[in-house]
Order: sequence, then structure tokens, then C-alpha cells
Amino acid sequence: MRVHIATDHAGMELSSHLITVLSANGYEMVDHGPAAYDAEDDYPAFCITAAAAVVADQSSGVDALGIVLGGSGNGEQIAANKVQGVRAALAWNLDTAKLARQHNDANVVAVGGRQHTVEEATALIQAFLAEPFSNAERHERRIGEIATYESTGELAR
Repeated sequence: MRVHIATDHAGMELSSHLITVLSANGYEMVDHGPAAYDAEDDYPAFCITAAAAVVADQSSGVDALGIVLGGSGNGEQIAANKVQGVRAALAWNLDTAKLARQHNDANVVAVGGRQHTVEEATALIQAFLAEPFSNAERHERRIGEIATYESTGELAR
């Protein structure tokens, strides 16, 4: 599986750790930056680029997911969710990481690097990457409603 990763300055150490650990576990890691630490960096471009790469890969049949990191993960999740076709979920415990995949078929996970130890964050991300979508009809229907609104602006009623 290809995994696109992006961060801001607050998540750079975690990002480097994840690239090493996940590569060793057989994931094809694609780093979308930043390349160097800058306390004044602007994360939206990094996160949007990674999220767009996930959608492009998935659209072309490549098995891909994404990771966006920051101090809290909130802004990074918001940025990623601006990309059409992205369902980015903020994971803060193992249940939210797994349910994001099981129920929402989330294709990007956001984690706050300042909210967890490196070990906790690694476990959250590994759980997210390993968890399959349930394919339950109710979840497919709800995801479809979100996709319809995203592309048409129309609510399903």
C-alpha cells in the first residue's frame, strides 16, 4: 500500500519516525513535506498535496491512504478535507482510528503530534492503516450522501 504523509513543523519528528517504521513494515511512503523545519511554515499546502495524491492514486486503482500530522491534527484534517474525494478523520484513540476506516472508509488520518507519545501515535496510525472498510450497506449509503453533497451541493432527504 502507498501511504502519502504530510505535516507541519509540530509533527516533523513524528513524520520522520513514521516514515522509517512504516517503510520497514512494507508500506510505500511518499513524503509531501516539509523538507526542513520552519516554525512559521503553513501546513495547508503540504496536507492538501498529500490528500490530492491519495485521491489521484485511488482514482487510478492504486491502494493508497494518507496521514496528515500537526500539533493537534485539527487544521491538517480540515485542509485535507477540502480536497474532493477525501474523507479525513481525526484519530485520538484506537477506536476512532479503526472506526474511521470501518464506518467512514476514511482515506486520510489526522493525528496531533503534540497530543500523543510517539508510541501512541504510531499505534493509532498502524490501526488506521490495517483496518478495512466494513462495506456495510448503511455506511456505503451515508458515504454516498456525503459524496453527492460534495459534488452537487444537494442534500439527500
